[in-house]
Amino acid sequence: MSEQHEIALPDATRAEDALSSACPDSSALAGDPTLVYGVDEAGRGPWLGPMAMAVVVVNSVSARALEQLGVQDSKRFGSDARGRAKRAELAEAIRACVVDHRCALVDVEEIDQHTFRGQLNHLERLVVTRLLGARELAAEVDARIICDGARLFSPLKRRYPGLIAVDKGESAHVAVAAASVLAKHARDEAFAAIATKYEPEFGPITGGGYVNAATRAFLTAYEQRHGGLPPEARKSWGARKRKPEQLPLA
Repeated sequence: MSEQHEIALPDATRAEDALSSACPDSSALAGDPTLVYGVDEAGRGPWLGPMAMAVVVVNSVSARALEQLGVQDSKRFGSDARGRAKRAELAEAIRACVVDHRCALVDVEEIDQHTFRGQLNHLERLVVTRLLGARELAAEVDARIICDGARLFSPLKRRYPGLIAVDKGESAHVAVAAASVLAKHARDEAFAAIATKYEPEFGPITGGGYVNAATRAFLTAYEQRHGGLPPEARKSWGARKRKPEQLPLA
């Protein structure tokens, strides 16, 4: 796991001032030529729980507001309760500030279907395409889109010529950092629901569902008691990839 650093959010008064002064009604921003679509995901590699993907739409005005709010890569807030609370607070401010946003949770069944075939990258591109093409966002073909992941998202340039796919996209544009926060917050909430479901039987479940000792301990205890893995566990993690007919790679 990459090193994580704690950062502080601006105080509530400063955040409210930034929102009220720099974030007009999003309906007034339609057709703005400075629109940027930021794309990021959270939860690609855990054993347990869904993956979240987010798209955030900003213009020059809301981008400045996000910068004032201290929006950065979601991982920099840490994975403890304090970090989750910071992300939740910032996610609320982001949703109030940006032109538009959408977040999708990709369930374990769909992840397994693709990962067994070695096509998790294809799944991420498919979900992003769904989000960008949704009626609410309706990204134009020439939209300026910035995705976190150079190799992962470069194939989408065939559909969106204005798309830029870069590593460490959170540093490339604040829209990607905002998408990172929304995706990670959605993933936090999804795992919290899983932990709450199983806590009465197994006690507190830590580890966030990622590949670590805490997650392994829960899955081992569940398998010993129930003879299999919980429905929220990815059966494809570390499994040998099948080779049936392949899905399209676009």
